[in-house]
Amino acid sequence: MFLELDKLSVHLGRRLVLDSLECGLDGGAIGLLGPNGAGKSTLIRTLLGFIKASGGTARVAGMDIRKQSRRIRGLVGYMPEHESFIHGLSPVRLLRFMGELCGLPNRDAMERAHEILFYVGLGEVRYRNVETLSMGMQQKVKLAQALVHGPRLLLLDEPTNALDPAGRREMIHIIRDIIQNSDSHVILCSHILKDVEQCCEDVIVLNRGKIVLNGNIEELSRVNERAYDLRIKGEPDSFLADLSNQGCRCSMGERNLLHIVLPPDKETELLFDLARKNKVQLRHFYYKRNTLEDVFIRSLEETREGEEYADIRK
Repeated sequence: MFLELDKLSVHLGRRLVLDSLECGLDGGAIGLLGPNGAGKSTLIRTLLGFIKASGGTARVAGMDIRKQSRRIRGLVGYMPEHESFIHGLSPVRLLRFMGELCGLPNRDAMERAHEILFYVGLGEVRYRNVETLSMGMQQKVKLAQALVHGPRLLLLDEPTNALDPAGRREMIHIIRDIIQNSDSHVILCSHILKDVEQCCEDVIVLNRGKIVLNGNIEELSRVNERAYDLRIKGEPDSFLADLSNQGCRCSMGERNLLHIVLPPDKETELLFDLARKNKVQLRHFYYKRNTLEDVFIRSLEETREGEEYADIRK
């Protein structure tokens, strides 16, 4: 496993911020999700060794954060959420400095700085002062400084923050290229679920310092029930009545979009047979798949319901 959390707990003062986190993920890209205050930033800082674990531990690439935090930081490229530039420097001077801090010789650091800036699309502005660049360009500079030393683990904290749609699309394209064409593992921390769904294989969902969901996004998004969305043309009433008589759960949405859940003993041929019988045209036929947003919201709701039930029992 590339990332292992072994009953990891963190206290800040008297407050328990991370509560016995336990999971193991080995995907090339992991999404870290949760509402504000869930503990996402605390987890990242703990993995980097900036916050000490109160209990348990975690391992990154097999290295224990309690004993090998310096070695772990040597493997990591970190793109912070907030501005972290040295003002007065151009992107190429900033990246050369960051490369040297990571142990690259001066000449290699300069070559790598130029290479990475062209890679992220900043080749033409690499000699301008960082503070004169647009927000979108500054986000790319933050990504570039995280990449300059060729990290094995790339931590991206809100990489599309404050970007317009075109800038966000370009940033996602770069991140996906890194995931697909490099040896770097990626942990993407974002409140934009679509970004995580587009980039990541696995996901960890935090809420109130606990893991409420983790695993492969594709597997988590599968619907246990056989649910279908049908767009129909024709009179739906008799069609719906026949479906209900066969044990189907049905509801009608906007523009004649029909939501159907088949019972376990029925096959999809039933839908076509009843449509033919009732002279209803099936214009589109979709197998319903949960989005990551559906999975995320349901996990938070289930956690809240469980806590309310525990409070009642008290």
